[in-house]
Amino acid sequence: MLSEILKNLRICFEHLCFEPLNLFRILIFGFRIYPLRGNMDISIVILNYKSKGLVRMCLRGLQKFAPRHEHEIIVVDNDSKDGIAKMIAYEFPQVRCIMSSENIGFGAGNNIGIREARGRYVMVMNPDTVIMDYSIDQLVEAMDANPEIGIMGPRLQNPDGSRQHSCYRFPKPLIPVYRRTLLGKTTAGKAAIKEYLMEDWDHSYVRDVDWLLGASLVLRQEMIEKIGIFDDRFFMYLEDTDLCRRAWNAGYRVTYNPEITIVHYHKRESSGSPFKFFTNYVVRAHVLSGFKYFLKYRGGSLPR
Repeated sequence: MLSEILKNLRICFEHLCFEPLNLFRILIFGFRIYPLRGNMDISIVILNYKSKGLVRMCLRGLQKFAPRHEHEIIVVDNDSKDGIAKMIAYEFPQVRCIMSSENIGFGAGNNIGIREARGRYVMVMNPDTVIMDYSIDQLVEAMDANPEIGIMGPRLQNPDGSRQHSCYRFPKPLIPVYRRTLLGKTTAGKAAIKEYLMEDWDHSYVRDVDWLLGASLVLRQEMIEKIGIFDDRFFMYLEDTDLCRRAWNAGYRVTYNPEITIVHYHKRESSGSPFKFFTNYVVRAHVLSGFKYFLKYRGGSLPR
């Protein structure tokens, strides 16, 4: 009990920024004895990097459609220097904000929040995602009903309601080449990309898939304890592919659930010509992650 009280005091002072009034607000709205890990249903982890406005929009959605299940929200900031700690303390005092001293990437940044999570499930949410209904509760209930599922992802849609690509088959080494060069216009390239994007399926029903986009994932805490968290050797991109592959290797299912929908204001920042490798750090990160992924699994067989 003493350790929990001290932990809660630390959370309060992490939120305290600039004015004594903030402490009063935190004590009134945010301070409580949190349940121990396993007694909380879901921990929602949001990673920020210079996206304060998007984080605000994401949190407002979570505030409007607050999960009925016991939950916590953790925002991790990757050294954005955009004033997010002050914004959260003033506008969302119930949300915990953890500051990283440097930009350590997508996987490693989310890992900070995952390590602190107390829920039976951990939901990784991009700041550019918004819930429009009680989808968090639906995800918890779907995971509870299927204990063999280790990772579940909802249908991600554009603001206009159209479906985004968010579930895939495991990539083969030529997929990055096809997607970044004119070879993707060839008959072989088009067929390979179609297979990779699962375009032979209408995405209208729940089914197991190879891997899910990391913009919105629910992870079973029991699975995390067995297979670990994101591999932080991937600075950005393919850490989600790798985590799903490890889940399958450990005997857990990875499931796409289009009955649950989340809006994703997605920008494909790493798309385009291979020459962007020299001018765009996001493209470089994607290409380097591809090399790391295929080296990590070279000679290995696919789990499904």
